[in-house]
Amino acid sequence: MHQGMKKKYNSADIGKFIFVIGIIVYFMNRSSGNMGYNWQWYRIPQYIFTFDSGRFIPGLLFKGLGVTLQITGISLILAFIFGLTTAFLRLSDSLIGRITSRLYLEIIRNTPLLVQLFFIYFVLGPILDLSRFTSAVLALSLFEGAYASEIFRAGIVSIHQGQWEASYSLGLNTFQTYFHVILPQAIRRILPPLTSQAISLIKDSALVSTIAIYDLTMQGQAIISETFLTFELWFTIAGIYLLITIPLSLSVNLMEKYFRVDI
Repeated sequence: MHQGMKKKYNSADIGKFIFVIGIIVYFMNRSSGNMGYNWQWYRIPQYIFTFDSGRFIPGLLFKGLGVTLQITGISLILAFIFGLTTAFLRLSDSLIGRITSRLYLEIIRNTPLLVQLFFIYFVLGPILDLSRFTSAVLALSLFEGAYASEIFRAGIVSIHQGQWEASYSLGLNTFQTYFHVILPQAIRRILPPLTSQAISLIKDSALVSTIAIYDLTMQGQAIISETFLTFELWFTIAGIYLLITIPLSLSVNLMEKYFRVDI
């Protein structure tokens, strides 16, 4: 009975999704007809990739996607490092560490990412000789790291105090307790929200186009300026972002169900 209800539930979801897509397509056709817009979807594939004599040739959008994935991959690793370090400082006995981490959190969380990106590129960049790519990675890492730190901190404080007491009674120091006892348990609880933060990082990476980094968004803007395929390209870019983020979103749901049962 449960499986039948589940199949019915999944079929209903699929039907709703198809219905919503149909409504969107309908209004798109109506609006484009009123504007006299001529859709030219057939021109889009060449900007993604083509095959010439069996040889794969990446298009401008595909190259931009590579830059986007490179930026988000490096930024994600650094964001988790910044986040974990900040969480440790906030939970430490050091007054300077707690003040520094709190100051970092308040500045980053209460100012727009775009402003931080401009500040790092136009102010710190010339002083520290930072490239566009480095400035973008640093801005994204600091911004997402601030939010990741709160996720790490919440996961750490959620572990029962008895775990600390048991570890100390076994002769483990604070460092050993963190990495052998506390973090392995905390990671299981915070993995879903951390994955959600990774999704936010992918979407936020589109802002690096404002400092002329030819990521997916910037490549799309460049193509639009030459071809005037405005709607086709923006819908294509949105679809590419969806292809990246939807699997991550699904993995979040699976992890939440798995850890809810397992924990």
